[in-house]
Amino acid sequence: MKAETFLPEDYTPADNEPFMNERQTEYFRRKLLNWKAELVEDTRDTVAGMKDQTRNIPDVADRASEETDRSLELRTRDRQRKLVAKIDAALRRIDEGEYGYCEITGEAISLKRLDARPIATMSLEAQERHERREKVHRDD
Repeated sequence: MKAETFLPEDYTPADNEPFMNERQTEYFRRKLLNWKAELVEDTRDTVAGMKDQTRNIPDVADRASEETDRSLELRTRDRQRKLVAKIDAALRRIDEGEYGYCEITGEAISLKRLDARPIATMSLEAQERHERREKVHRDD
């Protein structure tokens, strides 16, 4: 088992240190784990809230409004479930030593991009090319 890497509370990855060194890797691992924990907690709260809110509402308009709210909440949770899967994939890439590198070009993804979107799998340039190609094909 690998020893835990010391990481100061105020640590932020910097461009002047080796890319994806132990501290950067640990920083992103913790960021991903914290994000995942928040999403899982939100899901638990939603499930508990939906169990508590199950009731028979006689007014049709009120019932429709509540069903719409539930539908929206479930859609949000479904998006978060997909996000958790992407977070898990990013954590696997960290374990495999592939995190932080573009899956298309193999180049390093900028630290600013990873900090803003820790589940990113493509560099900004590769992502933009991908989106342009997607838009062109979608317009057909």
